[in-house]
Amino acid sequence: MELEVYGKNLEVSEAVRGYVQKKIGKLARYLPRLSDASVEIHEEQTKSPQHRFTVQVTLNSRGTLLRGEEKGENVYVAVDAVAEILARQIERYKGKLYKKGRGISLARQASVSGEGIPGQEAEALPKVVRVKSFPVKAMSVPEASEQMELLGHDFFLFINVDNDTLNLLYKRKNGDYGLIQPDLA
Repeated sequence: MELEVYGKNLEVSEAVRGYVQKKIGKLARYLPRLSDASVEIHEEQTKSPQHRFTVQVTLNSRGTLLRGEEKGENVYVAVDAVAEILARQIERYKGKLYKKGRGISLARQASVSGEGIPGQEAEALPKVVRVKSFPVKAMSVPEASEQMELLGHDFFLFINVDNDTLNLLYKRKNGDYGLIQPDLA
């Protein structure tokens, strides 16, 4: 597994780098297909010392992304907390894979509705403060819902294998999913 550790607003020492390698490296035992991991450590000047350090970890397992973020009073506490979160996510992910082979996947049972939420125009347009890019993969709607749940996001952009168009899957307030498909008229 390739591990990349970098800091924001702080210099990452060799002791911290070794500790991160030890803790995050253990996760590879539970998920052997784990190819690479990215660890980002932030130090912020906050009033609360319990939230001074933020550790964000993104794991890549053959295209499946698992992400965890935790805050702590020091780097070691935050790394321990995020390692526990990722261990639970890996356990849940492996359980879904196991159940998927049995035909009782939660994603297969989820009802996907085609309703969209109509957008409302704002009087003053907000400015773009961050641009993020990522590879968009072709997958089915159930696979996209699994990926969205594993990432912990409320929406997921993907290419639908059924019609080869860019679709947006999102979580509705009632817990169901919504799917936005473009109308190429």
